[in-house]
Amino acid sequence: MTKRFMTLTGLLAVGALGLTGCVASAEDVAGAGAGGEESKGELTVAVFNGWEEGIATSELWKVALERQGYDVTLEYVDAAPVFQGLADGDYDFTTDVWEPVTHKEYLAQYGDSIEKLGTWNDDSKLTVAVNEDAPIDSLTELAGAADEFGNTIVGIEPGAGLTAAVQDSTIPTYGLEGMDFQTSSTPAMLAELQAATDAGENIVVTLWEPHWAYSAFPLKNLEDPEGTLGDAETLSSYGRTGFADDFPEVAEWLSGFTMDTETLSDLENFMFNENEGADDWGPVVEQWAEENQDYVDSLTS
Repeated sequence: MTKRFMTLTGLLAVGALGLTGCVASAEDVAGAGAGGEESKGELTVAVFNGWEEGIATSELWKVALERQGYDVTLEYVDAAPVFQGLADGDYDFTTDVWEPVTHKEYLAQYGDSIEKLGTWNDDSKLTVAVNEDAPIDSLTELAGAADEFGNTIVGIEPGAGLTAAVQDSTIPTYGLEGMDFQTSSTPAMLAELQAATDAGENIVVTLWEPHWAYSAFPLKNLEDPEGTLGDAETLSSYGRTGFADDFPEVAEWLSGFTMDTETLSDLENFMFNENEGADDWGPVVEQWAEENQDYVDSLTS
C-alpha cells in the first residue's frame, strides 16, 4: 500500500480570528479559501506515517476545514517528529494520539509542551492477531505452536508504542523470546499478511483496532489474559501550545469531534481497501464525505 509524503508549504499557522502581534493582512490570506473567498488561515496537520486511522481522520478534517474556508496542509511524518513538531510549533495539530499506553513515552516527554484538544474514540486497542483458522486462540499457546507460524511474529515500525508493548511486555510474559520479532513498517506487515492469506499459511502479526485489515482479511485476536497490551485505549487530538487561542473555532470543533469505530472502519475500508493505490486521497475522501454528508456536516456544526 502506497503512502503519501506531502511537502510542508507553510511553517506557521496564520489565523484570521484576531491574533495579536502577528495578524496577516487580508491581502496575505485572500484568494486561497474555498470558492476563491478570503482564507480563514493556514493550518498544518501532522499525520503519523502508516497509521490508517490518523491518515483517514486527517484527510477527512482537511476536507471539512477547507469547506469552511481554511487552507490545510498535511505533513506525513513518523511519531517522534510529530510530537517534536507540535512542541516546537511547526504543526498545528494531530488527530492520532493514543492513550494511555501507545504514546505514553512521547506524552511524558512532550506533554507539558502541547495541548490536548479532545478525545474522539474510546474503544481502540492494541492486538496480536492470527489468521482466523489458526490452531491457537491465546497468547498462552503461541510459544508451543511457534513452528506453525514460521517461528516469527510480524510487527510494524520499531519506534511504535505497539512494538514497545510487545517487545517489553508480551514477549517476556508469554515466553516468546525464542521467536523472531520482525519489525519494519506497517505496509510491510500488511504485505506479509496478504501473502500469507493468499498462500493459506498461518501468520501472527501485531495490529490494532480499529483497522481496515479486519474487514479485508480473515483474522482473530489472540487472547491476552495477562493484559500485556493494556485495556481499551482512547484516540485524541493534540495541538501546539496556543493553538486554541489562535484558532478558537477549529479548536472548538476538534473538542467536540467524535467518531465511533464503525464509522472509522467504514472510512478506512473505503480508502485503503476499496480505493487502494489511489494517487490522491482528496477525491476519495470527498466521495465518502458526500455519501456521509450529515456526519461530515456535524464536524463543523
